[in-house]
Amino acid sequence: MPGIYSQEMDRLSEHTAASCSVQEAVGQTGRLLRSGSEVEEHNGRKTRSVNDETSPQVKIETICHSLNIFKNIAFLYQEYRDTSKQQEIEWRRQCDGLTPEFKVESGSSGSGMRSPPALQLQLRNNAHSLNLWQNLEVVQESGLLTQLPQKDVIMQEAMFELVTSEASYFKSLEVLETHFLRNPFLVNTLSQSDMHFLFSNIKEIMKASERFLMDLENRIEQSILISDVCDIVCQHAVEHFHVFITYVINQVYQEKNYRRILQENLAFREAMAALERQPCVRGLSFTSFLILPFQRITRLKLLVQNILQKAEERSEREANAIKAHHQLEQIVKECNEGVRKMSRTEELISIEKTLEFTSKSVPIISHSRWLLKKGEVQQMAGPKSTRTMRSRKLYQPVYLFLFNNLLLITKRTSSGDKFQVLDSCTRAMLRTEDLEDQGQLLANNFNLKLLENQEERQVSYMLKTTSMSDKLRWICALTPHRRTRFMSTSAHQPDSPQVQCIQSYTSQEPDELSIEMADILNILERTDDGWIMGERLHDGERGWFPSRVVEEIQNREVRAQNLREVLRIHQAKSEGPHAGGRTGARAGRRTPKGSTVFSISTDQMEEMK
Repeated sequence: MPGIYSQEMDRLSEHTAASCSVQEAVGQTGRLLRSGSEVEEHNGRKTRSVNDETSPQVKIETICHSLNIFKNIAFLYQEYRDTSKQQEIEWRRQCDGLTPEFKVESGSSGSGMRSPPALQLQLRNNAHSLNLWQNLEVVQESGLLTQLPQKDVIMQEAMFELVTSEASYFKSLEVLETHFLRNPFLVNTLSQSDMHFLFSNIKEIMKASERFLMDLENRIEQSILISDVCDIVCQHAVEHFHVFITYVINQVYQEKNYRRILQENLAFREAMAALERQPCVRGLSFTSFLILPFQRITRLKLLVQNILQKAEERSEREANAIKAHHQLEQIVKECNEGVRKMSRTEELISIEKTLEFTSKSVPIISHSRWLLKKGEVQQMAGPKSTRTMRSRKLYQPVYLFLFNNLLLITKRTSSGDKFQVLDSCTRAMLRTEDLEDQGQLLANNFNLKLLENQEERQVSYMLKTTSMSDKLRWICALTPHRRTRFMSTSAHQPDSPQVQCIQSYTSQEPDELSIEMADILNILERTDDGWIMGERLHDGERGWFPSRVVEEIQNREVRAQNLREVLRIHQAKSEGPHAGGRTGARAGRRTPKGSTVFSISTDQMEEMK
């Protein structure tokens, strides 16, 4: 039924806009008062006395008040993400400028130094465009901000951000539905199959978000002091969020078909251009709405991760955050694996069609194989004594296809669209040796040794790349177990270089890493011509990216704190979703303070085979 989601949200907002009594909260919407809350009459108004378990010393009276979250959201989700990530970047920049002693509490006598919690609150408060828990009128009138410790205020903000960001996300989904999906002119330009290619199961995605948002709003309207949100996240992840997997996997075809329809369908192209000019989309593209579900499920995991990092150890809130994080991580993993499997298979089929084997044929298509890197390099044709010869005689071009378990050395055919396979070798039997530059002709050279090629012989190739960074990237890809200049976090190194992303980057090559604003990465390698190999802290993914999109974190204590936070997440992950039981107590031994533990990704395990 058209407009069903808008009508439902309007109904919710109208209902919550009325001042609620305890009887209304229980009888009309089924909202139950939290354990420990009491109903009292105060100046003719219904109030609740709340004893918050995280701050037993604070006893407050809170007015049963409608926060009307959905109606008050000013941002579309795309705008919210950019603003929120920029805020994270600015907060880290401020912390990075502090001295190593910045751990001192801001209330310490004579310090005058702002601690990270106080600094975070100040920066968040300066971002008036974002909905903040502490800026709610009912919160300011309650006196809570003068009673709660800063760490508790920051926890409230972390949980409140999860709710408001979901409202912003749903608002963007509504634009996708009402402005694009239900636009008669646009729909009439598309066939039924093209409609499915473009919008997939977006209606199910909207239903899941609507249910989730309603439960979150119900929770925070029980009390202005939010008890928890991760238990709701976990419940919905288990029962409803599987729809994300279907949608994200279909995005591989969604993108291709959108480009095809734009090229082939003039009426659609004109209709889309007109719709994208409308004020309600705020200058955003149609594709920015299509990719919302995957952006949301990955961001939701990080928001839960943020709550987990701030939760008191062995608390129920921590236990709920661990369970929610585990469920979301499984969904994100299935999304990523589904997308990778489909795109990798298509890529292998495309490559195999271009290969010509002159001797022993090697089967390319396999479920356990994927492309890591490809490109042209120059092979030295003769011995080093020929360095005085012209470069066109000294080198000849070869084209490398490097898979996770196989290397093909080829050359282009005269037609230019086929590749003749000259040699092959399993990746485990490859060795590389970096060579010093010896003049322009011998710059950016390295030796590649095949310990056992397709003819079961040992052969060596001297190869030349176009740049120093390209040489290092080939060496790292060909021999993944080669030691990098800086250590991975899994090596228990107490301090290593870190950067934060200040400009999102989409990978252009298989060995590159797509990174988002505010991502934190450990540096593993760097080149003088502007490339960095990094390891993203929150998921351990590795790859190359240009140094221009990141900035280095200078403060040693900030780097150490980043590692401690991610260690806590990985400890929780290693202990499983049931860690803590009823009270959130951890099982097993703790990792010594200061050490770091990272799990190995599926791709890394496959590369070791």
